[in-house]
Amino acid sequence: MEINIKLFGLEALEAELQAMNAIRFDAVQKKQLTQLLNRARSSGGTPFATGELRKSSGVSKDEMGYTAEYAPHVEYGHRTRNGGWVSGQRFLQRNVDVQRLIYKEDLKKAIRRR
Repeated sequence: MEINIKLFGLEALEAELQAMNAIRFDAVQKKQLTQLLNRARSSGGTPFATGELRKSSGVSKDEMGYTAEYAPHVEYGHRTRNGGWVSGQRFLQRNVDVQRLIYKEDLKKAIRRR
């Protein structure tokens, strides 16, 4: 199972940059995916017990996510066998929140480079 998070609210900046130069837009997007992946694979970027979740991180086309079957349970939380609840760790959401600000600034810089 793969977790995907989409960034919203940057559509106008994305559209402007795409209209100006698709190659530049693609470079900005690729940089964001690479940075997200690097953060996910670094210490503190993904919960680490066995390392399997971190190893399952990857990029496919224009998406970064985890392929480990249990990734959604770690991210969003899950019920235990005795009916309790384990809260999600929101590791991917935290990484995306950090990257969102970087992405916005990178889009602005790319547009200014006309």
